[in-house]
Amino acid sequence: MDYLRGFIAWIAFAIASSFGLQWGAAAGLVFAVGVLVNELRSGTPAEALILDSSAALFFVILNVLAFAVPAGPLGEYAGALSLGWLALTAWGTIAIGRPFTTGIAKRQAPPAVWETPVFRRINVVITSAWATSFTVTAASVAAIHAAGLGGVAAQLVQIVGFVLPVAFTRHYVKNARAHGAAARVVTPSVR
Repeated sequence: MDYLRGFIAWIAFAIASSFGLQWGAAAGLVFAVGVLVNELRSGTPAEALILDSSAALFFVILNVLAFAVPAGPLGEYAGALSLGWLALTAWGTIAIGRPFTTGIAKRQAPPAVWETPVFRRINVVITSAWATSFTVTAASVAAIHAAGLGGVAAQLVQIVGFVLPVAFTRHYVKNARAHGAAARVVTPSVR
């Protein structure tokens, strides 16, 4: 569930935005900064806080824009923009060779596996799944708003856009662990 911690600010933004973009932006910023500060104080390594740091930066920018230009299409497309930001964050971490899931996974995996090719590959695959979901969901939400299909349709698509990668992550990690356990049984250990 560490993955979900990184989305608290985004969830607060989605909920509060129903009262207006400024409320959503402010709620997102408060939660993003609050979670980031709390995690840093508790000793969470910065590598595990990529989404939290990205969220804080996004909500700073969104607050400036939401209060500087309160009217206009920004409010309608803020959901798509936020998902696009998440997509850029995820794809960017893959591009620089530091998938955002790596720091989160290190909080759960033993240090002995952190530098293995399998651990790195698992995190590239999982981060790619999240990045793909963010990208597709951002484009879908933008298309829904452009077609005038309403906020309910956009919210449903956003929910699916988060549920699918959560389910994929759980399934993929479970299978990777099972495969790893089977490999250790089949392969004799060398001492």
